[in-house]
Amino acid sequence: MDQLTQFAPIILMFVVVYFFMIRPQMKKAKQEKNFAAELKKGDRIVTKSGMHGKIVDFSEKNNSVIIETGAGKITFDRSSISMEMSQKLNEPVKEKK
Repeated sequence: MDQLTQFAPIILMFVVVYFFMIRPQMKKAKQEKNFAAELKKGDRIVTKSGMHGKIVDFSEKNNSVIIETGAGKITFDRSSISMEMSQKLNEPVKEKK
């Protein structure tokens, strides 16, 4: 029993690290993977570097998307698309009173 009480703070620390750091990161990675898989033509997106555009086509060969911007068409990897910014961009506009 004495040994268990000595290791209790260390075990508790690992539990806290898991629930506050590791688990949320795994959940966010899963959400981003699902977001990238559900992209379709015509979606308006923002890349992680800040480039805004609309998806024109997909290149399954090298896992990338072709984005139409004001400057022309550009190819980006699916992983470079920002989930948070793209979801905010596609939210319905709320009317102000």
